[in-house]
Amino acid sequence: MPPRAAAKATRERPAYRCTECGLTVAKWVGRCPECQAWGTIDEVGAGPVALQQVGPGPVTAPARPIGDIDVRAAKARPTGVDELDRVLGGGLVPGAVLLLAGEPGVGKSTLLLEVAHRYAAGGAAPALVVTGEESAAQVRLRADRTDRLHPSLYLAAETDLSAVLGHVEAVSPGLLVVDSVQTISSPALDSSPGSVTQVRAVTAALIASAKARNMATILVGHVTKDGNVAGPRVLEHLVDVVLHFEGERHSTLRLVRAVKNRYGPSDEVGCFEMHDRGIRGLADPSGLFLTRHTEAVPGTCVSVLLEGVRPLLAEVQALVAPTHLPTPRRAVSGLDSARVAMVLAVTERRGNVRLKEQDVYTATVGGAKVTEPAGDLAVALAVASAAKDKALPPDLVAIGELGLSGDVRRVGAVERRLAEAARLGFRQALVPTGSIERTPPNIKVTEVDDLRAALGHVFRDKVRSLSGVGTTPSGEDSPTGRRR
Repeated sequence: MPPRAAAKATRERPAYRCTECGLTVAKWVGRCPECQAWGTIDEVGAGPVALQQVGPGPVTAPARPIGDIDVRAAKARPTGVDELDRVLGGGLVPGAVLLLAGEPGVGKSTLLLEVAHRYAAGGAAPALVVTGEESAAQVRLRADRTDRLHPSLYLAAETDLSAVLGHVEAVSPGLLVVDSVQTISSPALDSSPGSVTQVRAVTAALIASAKARNMATILVGHVTKDGNVAGPRVLEHLVDVVLHFEGERHSTLRLVRAVKNRYGPSDEVGCFEMHDRGIRGLADPSGLFLTRHTEAVPGTCVSVLLEGVRPLLAEVQALVAPTHLPTPRRAVSGLDSARVAMVLAVTERRGNVRLKEQDVYTATVGGAKVTEPAGDLAVALAVASAAKDKALPPDLVAIGELGLSGDVRRVGAVERRLAEAARLGFRQALVPTGSIERTPPNIKVTEVDDLRAALGHVFRDKVRSLSGVGTTPSGEDSPTGRRR
């Protein structure tokens, strides 16, 4: 082979790159040698033989002092959906690209149809919804059912990237919704729709169009069985905001979490409720997780959890029943099974609550997921209440993490949790010692050092605490059960 032909063949040899860590290798392998991820090596075309020197060229706009930049063009515009605006930090920023991911059937299309309708009804600019998973008639049926029709709301069913960009050119929308990015393909690439190459190319083209037109864009993304966004990891780096839409099929509650947000907080949570006529925001979702009884019921306790920075009240229920089986049953719903097993062991050993020959069932109300350690004390009190068949005060909340020694450990944002509990009518609270500096109004706070002190306070028993000082039946102040 002539030297020139050999050099040309060397230059045109394809290169392969890992979509997770960016490692470039000479040939395809099933597992990345750098990050050890499987199936992430993708062909990226011929690799350059040598770096070429690049000189200065023309600029699109001259650099200016940062104080002279006009920020009015990047001001967020409210979507009209208050809970989504809470998560976004005020609304949609013109030119921003959002990625909304969630399980199939959770309600992503319904939520975005609501957002597009509210945006179109605002009158500033039309909204365009491009669907690649449904026909236009199917989306129209959903719009009829939820009463989300507006003359400025445009709809197109396309799976070709060039056709999508053609619709954008014709409509000139202020908001573009693409449902979903995995169904759109570029005719310039030979790979199938949804592949890593296609998703990366389609996303890059839509981002370029959004930035050039100052058009807010929302991309719907699929998720894997692990709950992660499907496609290359670089997809989350390219977009400005990454939102996760969560919910259980058997519950009407839906949560929108901000995983990445360049324009606002990344720890906010928006709450929604699915109903027959679509989806609506829940400004006060705690009522879904509480059961109001006419009289006190044994085996129930309420705690205050944090979803992001938002305090939510959740009720924990427990049932303790005798068993004749050699191994008692432990059933959990809405709680972390490993953490509940630890709390049961601490309750039996440190709280002197006999559970050895008892079946224990624990659950939450309304489909709430209690994974935060701040709910440990509520679980322990609910189990003890069920075992003793004694009801806790109905206006009591319990906040605290349990250690293996039975001590009640501090958790964050206790004052914010207590303020939310007081707002909903709770008048008593058990918290870890030293966790608050100022007691919120309209609620009586009792600080406890350990589980025995907490049990002695709620049941008014003469229980001897781990530190050797007891709580009296009348509830008088003690070193392990101080009231504030």
